[in-house]
Amino acid sequence: MFRKLLFFFVLAVLVSIVVYNPSATSEPAANPQDPAKEDLTRVDYPSLAGVPWRAHFMKPEQTLESLFGEEWPVVARFNRIDRRHVYPGMTIKVPLDLAAAKNYTPLPLEYPEAKRYKKFILIDVTEQWMGAYESGKLRFSAPAATGSTGHETPVGVYRIDARDRNHTSSLYQTEDGSAQYPMDNAMRFHIGPDNVAYWIHARDLPGKPASHGCVGLFDEGMQNRVYGIPEKPVLTDSQKFYAWAVGESAFPGDTGKLELLAGGPVVEVRGENPVYRK
Repeated sequence: MFRKLLFFFVLAVLVSIVVYNPSATSEPAANPQDPAKEDLTRVDYPSLAGVPWRAHFMKPEQTLESLFGEEWPVVARFNRIDRRHVYPGMTIKVPLDLAAAKNYTPLPLEYPEAKRYKKFILIDVTEQWMGAYESGKLRFSAPAATGSTGHETPVGVYRIDARDRNHTSSLYQTEDGSAQYPMDNAMRFHIGPDNVAYWIHARDLPGKPASHGCVGLFDEGMQNRVYGIPEKPVLTDSQKFYAWAVGESAFPGDTGKLELLAGGPVVEVRGENPVYRK
């Protein structure tokens, strides 16, 4: 008799779990507390106010390539994120019009403050974006990752005074601690009063401010060398900016090591870290 009662009690508990707790098998969603800020729809970029987009929760086995085919770079740039940092469990923004989003940039096509300079770099911290201007006109632009909260990139007007194509961090290591963090295609634009140098360089882009003050650009070639992925590098903005700003055409004889420069492009850093919506 006792065994029968125990059987019916266990059965009732199981039924109540299925009937009264359907959330256990409901559609997955980002953690409401979002401790890792994996929900990129929360990052508020002012320029997206007029751009229609939808949220997409990344499920197991999904990648940018499997979801968007050849258009995946458009979505990666839209989110300021690289392929290595897109993983199941995070939520990303997807522009409703992928064709129109190919030309998306939050920076002005003409910037009056840059007109008197042959080459001028504008870094918008609020938008997490960086642009290359020639005589005030935007030639090209790309996502960037600036300093995280507590390590904000200093705002102001500076000038690139050094380059180091094969630079590595003297303070920080890769995730597995096997090597110093690579800073390929590095361009120094400021040295703070505490003697800390700030560079523009290749780095991982996780879709939010993430550095200790430097400004990072896409470079999947560096990621392939260090992490072994992605297999076929596509996003290489750090190489493009480096060649344009301090490459051979402007400063011949690049040794690949630290070199001081005179007359490098002016760099303006403006804004403040983007707001995270609740």
